[in-house]
Amino acid sequence: MRDDTADYRALFLGDVPLLDTRAPVEFSKGAFPGAVNLPLMNDSERQQVGLCYKQRGQDAAIALGHQLVSGAVKAGRIAAWADFARAHPDGYLYCFRGGLRSQITQAWLKDEAGVAYPRIIGGYKAMRGFLLETLERAVAECRLVVLGGMTGTGKTDVLRRLDHGLDLEAHAHHRGSSFGKHATAQPAQIDFENRLAIEILKKRAAGHASFVVEDESHCIGSCSVPVGLFQAMQRSPVVWLEDSLHNRVERILRDYVVELCAEFVRLHGAERGFELFAGRLRQSLDNIARRLGGERHARLRAVMDSALAEQGRSGAVAMHREWIEKLLVEYYDPMYGYQRQSKADRIGFVGELEDVVAYLRGAQQ
Repeated sequence: MRDDTADYRALFLGDVPLLDTRAPVEFSKGAFPGAVNLPLMNDSERQQVGLCYKQRGQDAAIALGHQLVSGAVKAGRIAAWADFARAHPDGYLYCFRGGLRSQITQAWLKDEAGVAYPRIIGGYKAMRGFLLETLERAVAECRLVVLGGMTGTGKTDVLRRLDHGLDLEAHAHHRGSSFGKHATAQPAQIDFENRLAIEILKKRAAGHASFVVEDESHCIGSCSVPVGLFQAMQRSPVVWLEDSLHNRVERILRDYVVELCAEFVRLHGAERGFELFAGRLRQSLDNIARRLGGERHARLRAVMDSALAEQGRSGAVAMHREWIEKLLVEYYDPMYGYQRQSKADRIGFVGELEDVVAYLRGAQQ
């Protein structure tokens, strides 16, 4: 049997398969990428055992746990663990603190399925602590460059071309604006932080000592940028990305109309998918109605409705360009112009996409 481990760095750098024996409710609040939840106890059983522990102590709680997870229920869970272990012989199992639940799982696997499988010492809590420390150390030790620019200039496109780029919006599964929601839900806050920390860990292991991040507000949809990182972004040098209004409109059309519609259609089929996409687009505009003002919101909403009607009839998206351009010129550009002015003393380079990519690659050296 391989030894139990507390080498969290190696686990995350190696994308080691992870068997999470915590209850589903714990897993849903935060987990690690690729971890598979095969709990020792389901939510109801965990709740009953926890209540028993408070009222009658540990021995009674353990006895109740063995009573609840017995017979066919126990056999089914052991079989699922054994299947995982055989499919992933290089993996590890863990519970919340690396204590009783993972020890019981490990013992049952060996005694009743003949599978010796190692566990992670310290469990989820210790691994989570290691990732939080990874984030904190990166903020303290690494150089940060913030990539700014008007809406639609292609900041995400730049980040994807940089080995040292950190795409916070990708980890948050949100494009960062009022229109930024995808067809599927955002991750839990803990999942967002875990994925970001693992990417930083891997990039630092590859030798990167500086990172480029997009200029984000504190919240990306429902995900919050870690406080230390956000504070560092506010004092870091800025590179400002520029592009023509035409190109920006085309990029917004691609991301927020064509690709978003395709996401909904893939999930829900053509008719229902388009209906949900249209509803999402209208809701996104309605979300900023107050800031737009009644007259401007009504005007843009009428143009959007006409564009959606035409898209629904023929599939053509050209009419969307009108409301996109008006929204950029009348709403987003003045807001971002003010932000640029407020960051003027930190802006070290201004250019279009290829020049910015070249500059940031050079600055990495």
